[in-house]
Amino acid sequence: MTFAVIQMVSGPQVDTNLREARRLLEQAAEQGAKLAVLPENFAAFGRRNAAELGLAEAEGRGPILPALKQAARDLNLWLVAGTLPLPPAGAPQAKPRACSLVFDGQGEIVARYDKLHLFDADVNDARVRYRESDDYAHGQEVVVVDTPVGRLGLSVCYDLRFPELYARLRERGAELISAPSAFTAVTGHAHWEVLIRARAIETQCYLLAAAQGGDHGQGRETWGQAAIVDPWGRIVAQQPKAPGVLTGHFDAAEQASIRARMPVLEHRRFSTQGAVRPAGDVE
Repeated sequence: MTFAVIQMVSGPQVDTNLREARRLLEQAAEQGAKLAVLPENFAAFGRRNAAELGLAEAEGRGPILPALKQAARDLNLWLVAGTLPLPPAGAPQAKPRACSLVFDGQGEIVARYDKLHLFDADVNDARVRYRESDDYAHGQEVVVVDTPVGRLGLSVCYDLRFPELYARLRERGAELISAPSAFTAVTGHAHWEVLIRARAIETQCYLLAAAQGGDHGQGRETWGQAAIVDPWGRIVAQQPKAPGVLTGHFDAAEQASIRARMPVLEHRRFSTQGAVRPAGDVE
């Protein structure tokens, strides 16, 4: 089965971003993809009215969710919709979450992951200070969903620095893991490749690392280098800066062979709660 990873250079204009996302999704479908991953903040990059955008979408007044549902139906394509600012279900006035939705080929939402780890950091770039928690609340749940390509674990960007999340995803049966991202140019240059390869190696999963990649104006530059990493940690496709579509193939036999030859899940001595397990004891 074929999957796609998409790189964009989104701006603050939602309509422009949605047209570009649709163009790239059409390319992915033309290349045979059954699942496509959009990058973090693909529909609105650099805007500070996350709560306003999220409330409009939650109340059915926004353009983003209808456009995604239509694209999934038209293209018969499962979508991992990067991230959107959405409030928690049943609490439209609450602080939004950085939410990664999965749509099936009929345009139905089949999974929702709210980003667990928020990027509050000081970076040596033009912006200097990033405080994602000013605009978003933390997620609470680990999410894995069955797709036509394989069992998919969900993560987002800064999550890549927290391997305990990926251990949970593997324990819950993940075969592929999405990581829609928007790494800064500084942190991406230093850490992007080593992080995406490490997460693939330790979980023995395909890592689908969609990205923002380019100059967004107002001093914002993202690293790009969207990539597909296989369960052995090899980068099998990578996109330099600028928009683009990468495709790859899920090889269940190769993954099974890697996992059988090096059964790291069986060898883990720590539970996800941090306790040391007796030798040979697996959750």
